[in-house]
Amino acid sequence: MAQMGSFVPADHARIGIVDRIFTRVGAMDDLRRGQSTFMVEMSETANILNNATPRSLVILDEIGRGTSTYDGLSIAWAVAEELVQKDGKGVKTLFATHYHELIDLALTQQRVRNFSVAVREWNDSIIFLHKLVEGGTNKSYGIQVAGLAGVPLHVVQRAEEILRNIELGEFDQEGEPSIAKSRKNRKTKNRTHPQQLSLFQLPTDPLREFVLGLNVDELSPRQALETIYQLKDLAD
Repeated sequence: MAQMGSFVPADHARIGIVDRIFTRVGAMDDLRRGQSTFMVEMSETANILNNATPRSLVILDEIGRGTSTYDGLSIAWAVAEELVQKDGKGVKTLFATHYHELIDLALTQQRVRNFSVAVREWNDSIIFLHKLVEGGTNKSYGIQVAGLAGVPLHVVQRAEEILRNIELGEFDQEGEPSIAKSRKNRKTKNRTHPQQLSLFQLPTDPLREFVLGLNVDELSPRQALETIYQLKDLAD
């Protein structure tokens, strides 16, 4: 925002001028060229790695998500390392990821800092606090987000069951992974999701509040005239 001369919503900011801004955000197939989401992602990442300089700004979102977990993690780690070490100086980079393992880069790379978005858990659900705090996190909230998005409750509960199986490596007496079996008689409970905080605080509008509080059917002609004067005063 500062680079384009825009207002910066902060008490103060120390910002260096950059030669170029590179972004890799979003996921979309390029059907016209026959390229998958992952191929599009890698093509854009390659362009960034080949052209970014130590004076550039790079913004990356979820590199490696379009392939298998281990392949994606390996690519994301290698890309992050390259940006940290490029030309012996590194590139200013904002790198958003759900690969918790990348937190360890801060242990070996002095230029790396971890930050995470604050979340508060509430009755098996979550509230996004829209606040950036220092430090990484070792927990994702994908299943809770699915519930907030309206995914049926029984699907969310089954996902939680499968997650526990994966984390614990559970197997049944025949040696089969219990991930494939669901406990049919488990008790379920209704869940309520908290009201999510608004990213921006909506300003109050006295004029709108005044109009909504009027009972127009009960206004006498004189009161209606007085109301018009009040509205004019509020508008001024």
